[in-house]
Amino acid sequence: MNEVLTKRYDFVVFFDVQDGNPNGDPDAGNLPRVDPETGHGLVTDVSLKRKVRNYVSLRMEEQPPYSIFVREKSILNQTIEQAYISLDIDLNEKPTDPQDGKKRNKVGQGQGKEIDRARQFMCQNFYDIRTFGAVLSTGPNAGQVRGPVQLTFARSIDPIVSLEHSITRMAVATEAEADKQGGDNRTMGRKFTIPYGLYRAHGFVSAPLASQTGFSDVDLELLWESLTNMFEHDRSAARGLMGTRKLIIFEHSSKMGNISVQSLFDAVTAELKDRSKPARSYGDYNISINQEMIPSSVRVIER
Repeated sequence: MNEVLTKRYDFVVFFDVQDGNPNGDPDAGNLPRVDPETGHGLVTDVSLKRKVRNYVSLRMEEQPPYSIFVREKSILNQTIEQAYISLDIDLNEKPTDPQDGKKRNKVGQGQGKEIDRARQFMCQNFYDIRTFGAVLSTGPNAGQVRGPVQLTFARSIDPIVSLEHSITRMAVATEAEADKQGGDNRTMGRKFTIPYGLYRAHGFVSAPLASQTGFSDVDLELLWESLTNMFEHDRSAARGLMGTRKLIIFEHSSKMGNISVQSLFDAVTAELKDRSKPARSYGDYNISINQEMIPSSVRVIER
């Protein structure tokens, strides 16, 4: 039986990349994202959520209640409309206003209890909606869902170095390209990597919001599994060698939490062992937790 969460959780996830581009910026020619003032590498929260979604999709085979709402090439409004169809609500019928008995003017959107029913249906069937939330009012109106799980941008522990590589393709796509190049089928391109980077991201799980979306203890365990394995089935030559290295979970003993999240995160440090040379592997770092900064009411779980 799935139990509703009764405790707050906060977590820190460390992952690294070797000879790859962890999260290219399309506005900068797909260069690795970087803080221009410090040189630290960045990976967006959207990128991390995408990897969680992809893992859950593969792991649970897109079967309700673990379907994924935001997926490649999906038409979101059609998915929301399916909720109304499944609930046998006619979006083309002008519903009657219970206040004055007149027909409402707004058609095809859903009203009042219909929106609540549709939102509940979406939360029950789609894992990413009850986890991260979603805007469900872009077409047939199912309201908005504020998800109990939130993630920050990931930031590299140390500044990164972005390398640019010239690559060659020994073929062209069309005859016109071959004729234009005088029979030489070689085409040139660019590829960007960083030699190595250890990244740190933070996350939060709200028990009060979990009760609103139906996010359960089973869903929470799947989240931990996803964060631990999110790179295992997301391989590509562009991303090099990526993997989750450590997941540190802080389990509070109360619904609202026992201590500020900043105090918990400050207790986790990652330091380069030898500052005289650049990091090139996870073994070059030492990750530690200062237990004296953590109260007995908070349990630390390491994965």
